[in-house]
Amino acid sequence: MARKPEGPATAKSPTVDHQVIRELAQLLDETGLTEIEFERDGVSIRVARHGQPPAMRAYGPEPTPVAPTATAAAAVEPAQHPGTVASPMVGTAYLGPAPGARPFVEVGSQVKTGEPLLIIEAMKTMNQIPAPHPGTVIQILVEDGQPVEYGQPLLIID
Repeated sequence: MARKPEGPATAKSPTVDHQVIRELAQLLDETGLTEIEFERDGVSIRVARHGQPPAMRAYGPEPTPVAPTATAAAAVEPAQHPGTVASPMVGTAYLGPAPGARPFVEVGSQVKTGEPLLIIEAMKTMNQIPAPHPGTVIQILVEDGQPVEYGQPLLIID
């Protein structure tokens, strides 16, 4: 479909509404999203945030273990540990099967391959995250009800 010429307005490129950009950036802050795109009248605006969104920063620069661990385990950088279990999706992490229920695992829990570690709710669907290998849970890096990003370390199994 070709657009009809509308006079002098078509001779120049469409103008960008800076207020829309501000509103989209504010929406990113409020929702914790990392990217949003908007299109109107043939003008497309994409606002993206690189790094952690502010909603995640509220939990501190480094996740803290739920319970104290050995000093050697506490000093481990989660992203560098071979036993780190990362989030396979964006959503909300729940440590137990229901609100107020006992968590699936705690620091010191022995797990077998395939046992549920926690649940991530994404788009109203509860997704159990299974243990990828057997071992002992040495660190839990998220809190119950905490939003998580794709690839974010959730816990460490040694």
